[in-house]
Amino acid sequence: MIYQGQAIQVIALEDNIFELRFDREGSSINKFDEQALTEFKAAIEALQGQSNIAGVLVSSAKDAFIVGADITMFHGVFARSEEEIVEMNLGLNQIFNALEDLPCPTVTAINGLALGGGFELCLSTDYRVMADSAKVGLPEVKLGIFPGWGGSVRLPRLIGVDNAIEWICSGNEKRADKALFEGAADVVVSVDQVRAAALDLLAQCQAGKVDYLARRAEKTSPVKLTPMDAMMAFETAKGFVAGKAGPHYPAPVAAIKAMQKHAAMGRDKALEVEAKAFAKVAKTDVCANLVGLFLSDQQIKKVSASHVEGAAKVGQAAVLGAGIMGGGIAYQSAVKGTPILMKDINEQAIQTGLDEASRLLSGQVERGRMDSKKMAASLSRIRPTLSYGDFAEVDLVVEAVVENPKVKGMVLAEVEKQVDKDTILTSNTSTISISRLAESLQRPENFCGMHFFNPVHRMPLVEVIRGEKTSDAAIAATVAYAQKMGKTPIVVNDCPGFLVNRILFPYFGGFAKLLEAGVELARIDKVMERFGWPMGPAYLLDVVGLDTAVHANGVMAEGFPDRMASDNPSAIAKLVEQGRLGQKSGSGFYNYEKDRKGKLRKQPAPEIQALLDSVVTEKRDFSDEEIIAAMMVPLCMETVRCLEDNIVASAAEADMGLIYGIGFPPFRGGALRYIDAMGVAEFCQLADSFAGLGNLYKPTDKLRAMAADNQRFYS
Repeated sequence: MIYQGQAIQVIALEDNIFELRFDREGSSINKFDEQALTEFKAAIEALQGQSNIAGVLVSSAKDAFIVGADITMFHGVFARSEEEIVEMNLGLNQIFNALEDLPCPTVTAINGLALGGGFELCLSTDYRVMADSAKVGLPEVKLGIFPGWGGSVRLPRLIGVDNAIEWICSGNEKRADKALFEGAADVVVSVDQVRAAALDLLAQCQAGKVDYLARRAEKTSPVKLTPMDAMMAFETAKGFVAGKAGPHYPAPVAAIKAMQKHAAMGRDKALEVEAKAFAKVAKTDVCANLVGLFLSDQQIKKVSASHVEGAAKVGQAAVLGAGIMGGGIAYQSAVKGTPILMKDINEQAIQTGLDEASRLLSGQVERGRMDSKKMAASLSRIRPTLSYGDFAEVDLVVEAVVENPKVKGMVLAEVEKQVDKDTILTSNTSTISISRLAESLQRPENFCGMHFFNPVHRMPLVEVIRGEKTSDAAIAATVAYAQKMGKTPIVVNDCPGFLVNRILFPYFGGFAKLLEAGVELARIDKVMERFGWPMGPAYLLDVVGLDTAVHANGVMAEGFPDRMASDNPSAIAKLVEQGRLGQKSGSGFYNYEKDRKGKLRKQPAPEIQALLDSVVTEKRDFSDEEIIAAMMVPLCMETVRCLEDNIVASAAEADMGLIYGIGFPPFRGGALRYIDAMGVAEFCQLADSFAGLGNLYKPTDKLRAMAADNQRFYS
């Protein structure tokens, strides 16, 4: 042992080979935190001091290689000036360069996941041996940055410009076969052979059978493209990537521009270009918000882990109510390994549910994510039934019948008599009080809400709603089941609309206020889509279903009459009266036609202009900024109220609920981060300027106190 740290050791092997091993004490993973980076420098210096060094093996003692940098450091680091960030990155790159410049061949044994800075370390060695089960990648763009420890310099020189652009700008993990095919890996073997294969490659280098110096020269020299070829490659990529990333995510295009600028340079000059471009994106609000979301997601995982301690295992589930929603829930349970009964009273509904599950599974097969054998196995885990015959063996039931409290109450009371006394009952309700539904049950402690979002297979969020009598055991089992289904559960307390819909409907309320002022609906949609929403409010309402929105709005108005009730008939209600229910009926705020692939495409609906004119109460001009404020202030204000009312436990859970549940623009960080970015005092001033539009825009007393004390929702 020539170096011993808490995260890294350097060990002398036979034939003057040295092993640089990452093995963080007291942790199941390796990552580049401040201590590991300090030790990395010391370890390289120890290697540089070995006069007889003949080769270096870089390895990991963990199941994963290195998962990347410690992202908890990012906010502090990125708060520094651009110049300081550049200086820091160049300093770190000197360590990677020192490894790359050792007077001997170097090989990395990638036994598991190697991401971000972990993969950049792999790129700094001469060769890479991968386990066939390992994955590598540079996911930095998902945090609003791009590789800053030499990744954007070494990768295009190793695998070519086009491949490097795809790797870096997508941020996706790559399997071993893909890495081998494109040149990011040199050897792929089974995981138990990785170390031996890496040592064998070092021996081949020592014997002169492999020219490691030629490989090293390739990585440290300019990209091998003519000026014309380079221009064509980078300019074409910039246009394509800009179109995919959109205007709100600058990091992918910034990465391409940096690679284009340093393509004709040697390594050291290229790293300077990379560092300067990295520092610019690291200082953006987008980066700060995306890093914040990552940390919030980690916080939510920890909260969920605390909920599921001692949770009862859900080995057999059931869903009541088939159709599209029931079929989606059944699919999600089955594809993740939990058998599920799918019950309905109608054979046609059962068939619809089975067809939905089959359609989703077939899509997985078509995209190469599943073979036909796994599809058959998943389908076999869905058992359709018209009776309660097998419900005595069910551990958890998801009720997903029509959104009507009387019907739901009756169905829940009925199923409670058919299941074991410890079976957990849940309701997939979007608005109805869990405490109210529990009134029909003999064991209300075994009951909670489990609100899925449509489409079930795509939307990551599940709201787990605690009623007045819900037990911790019921919450634990439901959270654990949601996690097993691959979802992100957030536990919330009971109220009309719970968390997400309670916040969403004030947003729709802002839309109604704009229509009452005569603002064109297509303009509202375009402004909010440019703001970052995946679809504008009119289009979203059509997708949700206008009849569904009218029902939910009635629940919200009853629960919060001071701000959500209105004496004026809404455009939504009038459209429903005319049978325009949105996409489900082929017409709503827009008309819908199927294209050649069978997908619905929205078209303008000029015939509804007279109806829209009829809801105008006082015509008023709004700027684009005022449209954004009129929509966002009610949404943000209701998020504040949910936090104050203890509907949700933390700002992180509130913001992640909006991002995972309704597609709040991730680059803006969530409603409470949006307020923080503006400043709480400035937000209150903005809200006050819309006071004439009603109580939806009225700041709470606690928010005004926060403004007076210069407080924030996030430290």
